[in-house]
Amino acid sequence: MTMRWDVFLAHVQERGEYPTRTEAERAARTVLALLGAHLVGEVRAELAARLPETFSLILLNPLQAAEPLSAERFVRATAAWIEGATERTAAWDVGAVLSVTADAAGEELTRRILLQLPPGYDLLFGRPQDTSVPGAANASGD
Repeated sequence: MTMRWDVFLAHVQERGEYPTRTEAERAARTVLALLGAHLVGEVRAELAARLPETFSLILLNPLQAAEPLSAERFVRATAAWIEGATERTAAWDVGAVLSVTADAAGEELTRRILLQLPPGYDLLFGRPQDTSVPGAANASGD
């Protein structure tokens, strides 16, 4: 089911603690335009179907990315697109927008989205994955 425009933006505004709906919308447009460049096929189409129409179109007509960006570079790219943003504020913007996007997508689709993205995006979506592997803690001792 598609999340309504006003509901989506209200959630982004609340999570991002934006004083205005306009700021929430600017963050959502930028983050979804960058995200769209990283998703392909059925996963992108399914996510678009669950977003309000304007954001759906942004996701389906993304800013072009020459290569998949790591989570860290995704935040940096967001900062570059939002006037006056720093990496810290951009990380906040990305987290607010992607956590609401994950809510709209649902757990199963969010899991499939994360499979298409480089490691680290689970934290941006507010869905930290349990990547613990037996013995892995000992391997990083040095």
